Amino acid sequence: MHIPDGFLSPSVALPLWGVSAGVSGYALRRVSRELTERETPIIGVVAAGIFAAQMLNFPIAGGTSGHLIGTALATLLFGPWVAILILTCVLSIQALVFQDGGLIALGANIFNMGILGALVAYAVDQTLRGLFGGRRGARSAAAFLAGWAAVVMGALATGLELALSGLVPAHVVLPAMGGIHALIGAVEGLITMSAVAFLATVRRELVAERPVAGRVPLWIAGLAMTLILTLLAPIASSDPDGLERVAKDLGFLQAARRSPLSLLPDYAIPGLPNPALATILAGILGALLVFGLVMALWLGRRARRSEKASR
Repeated sequence: MHIPDGFLSPSVALPLWGVSAGVSGYALRRVSRELTERETPIIGVVAAGIFAAQMLNFPIAGGTSGHLIGTALATLLFGPWVAILILTCVLSIQALVFQDGGLIALGANIFNMGILGALVAYAVDQTLRGLFGGRRGARSAAAFLAGWAAVVMGALATGLELALSGLVPAHVVLPAMGGIHALIGAVEGLITMSAVAFLATVRRELVAERPVAGRVPLWIAGLAMTLILTLLAPIASSDPDGLERVAKDLGFLQAARRSPLSLLPDYAIPGLPNPALATILAGILGALLVFGLVMALWLGRRARRSEKASR
């Protein structure tokens, strides 16, 4: 669902840059006030894991692929503000280093997959758990629907932005985006539900009402999972993802423009003859960069707060 440059008009892309910058900044302020030094590294580990998971495209019917976005999972584990911060870091590294998603469209991608996804997932989860309580079946259903709804609503927002940009009529693109991402969202929902159930078993405080309170959990497991995901990246589906498939079917794929940056495009390391090894190394590098960015943002914000307090 990463929008490339060229799909959105400046009148759509630039306001979304402003919205995403403002909301992400607010999320950083909230997170820096609420987290401690012991709690923050696990956020970075989860962010690195989500980056690695997004490299693993899985096949969907009709020669189309999808990938985990991870917004709902992060929201259910840590709350919407942490999830927004995580997705902002992931999507920024993807766009700046790997040219996955456009720079001009970065604000829209953060809004669709990060901000909107987190708020939708949180609303669905809280509503269903409020109606049905903390029963195991209700929690599982809430996790599945939160993951599904976050993907579908992000896809519909993307379709609306494409229509507002004059690229394709709304009555054509909205059903196309909604239909294909309903299937992708079902997989996201299943993964989210399974991950929340697993973490509820091995570390209950992660899915408590205040999940980030307490000890820093699962360091080794989180790092190991991230490494495993990067090792699996070369076998990811090569089929076009949902947005690319819709763009091809509706005839606007040629509107995409490559980023002016050319650091490590398409998750490849220049000069390495083995493409699988290049992809793995790019994934490891990206995961480290995402982890470092999360830590740098939090530590920088904490340092500014300490400086103000000492004045």
